[in-house]
Amino acid sequence: MSTLAHTMMTPARSTDSALSGPGELDRYPYAEAPVAADRVVAPVWEGADPELGRVGRRAAGSRGRGLHGQLVQQLGQMIVSGDLGADRPLVPEEIGQRFEVSRTVVRESLRVLEAKGLVSARPNVGTRVRPVSDWNLLDPDIIEWRAFGPQRDDQRRELSELRWTIEPLAARLAAGHGREDVQQRLGDMVEIMGHAFSQGDALTFSRADAEFHSLLIQVAGNRMLEHLSGIVSAALQVSGGPVTGCDRPNEASLAHHARIVEALAAGDGMGAETAMRQLLTVHPEVERVVPAPREH
Repeated sequence: MSTLAHTMMTPARSTDSALSGPGELDRYPYAEAPVAADRVVAPVWEGADPELGRVGRRAAGSRGRGLHGQLVQQLGQMIVSGDLGADRPLVPEEIGQRFEVSRTVVRESLRVLEAKGLVSARPNVGTRVRPVSDWNLLDPDIIEWRAFGPQRDDQRRELSELRWTIEPLAARLAAGHGREDVQQRLGDMVEIMGHAFSQGDALTFSRADAEFHSLLIQVAGNRMLEHLSGIVSAALQVSGGPVTGCDRPNEASLAHHARIVEALAAGDGMGAETAMRQLLTVHPEVERVVPAPREH
């Protein structure tokens, strides 16, 4: 076993009895099995946010998530960034000591990461980081972590391509439903966006824009598309990278949104689809990732 691995693992083992208690980590389902010395690779925690080393002392509610959410966020970012590479063992005791959190917080955080496909827990093997091919890449948290990590360019390009596939179809399908209440709400969002644009209020503009696109997908009448509305919402919160008409508040963006609402009111599915494609087309000054709509 390497000196570093021995140094990091010994304290966790030596204090185990003192930290154990009824219902605590001694009953933790992700049991760590003995591993051959030549396979031991201790986690490199140096990439972590130093402040989160004191996560137990911070006021709960980072992004409204509390200690559990903070740890999920930190570990998730470390895995996605590659600081904790594939097949890296995650020892619960070490995590708890490094971030100064309880065993319950560690246990629940690893369960969340397992549900996202980032880690796996197996008897006699322990908890390990899974390869990218196993991740739930449509999970909004993973979308965010990838978008602000080393994979940011790929993530933003993929999101642009995915939106260009999903939203024009959703716009066409939504035109066939003719729900006046939804059309009114979409019109309200365009009005709010216009007012926010005139006031230079980018935050209000982006929130109204996100609700516009989410509502449009939900009213398309396709439950599988509706399930993807969270992806679009996550994409709209990711800044930088390839830019679409939704990423920069401008008059052209407002006009395209308004045309979509007009087409929906007229039951013009093809018109709504075309307007959405125009809205999502990448600006010419940015590397093009989707083709511009053809003129017929």
